[in-house]
Amino acid sequence: MNEDWEHRIATAWAEFDAYGEARAEEFRARIAELTDELPPDSPLAPFERACAYDSTGHSDKAVPLYREALERGISGYRRRRTVIQLASSLRNTGHVDEGIALLTPELDAPSDELDDAVRATLALCLADVGRAREGVGLAVGALARHLPRYQRSMAAYARRLRADG
Repeated sequence: MNEDWEHRIATAWAEFDAYGEARAEEFRARIAELTDELPPDSPLAPFERACAYDSTGHSDKAVPLYREALERGISGYRRRRTVIQLASSLRNTGHVDEGIALLTPELDAPSDELDDAVRATLALCLADVGRAREGVGLAVGALARHLPRYQRSMAAYARRLRADG
């Protein structure tokens, strides 16, 4: 989409907290209005609508929209966000195994700023299916890169936890 639309959608999201729970429907309407400007086959429309539902506590309504965005070929950074958010929503709606299946290949995807979000979300999914040690290993491994000291030892502990999990 064009820069103006990207700016307006970013502004809407920047103002999200001002809506609060009482005005969640109003926020979703704002996002719907913006996505109505997109071409009918745009993968951004279902993605942004899914994000709006997800962010206002409706993971169940977000799931089919995330799936639609993937089917329409959402790509790049937003594709990875879609996978992470879909997996999280699947977890929230009781479909944890499907979330794990979506996120696991992302561990080997080209690295970007969403790596830690992949690991954190996958860690939550793993904990939900009784694989908490493995999940803690992922979380500690993600955290290790950000520590001012102890990176090697924490990374080693993380590898052991994942292997033992």
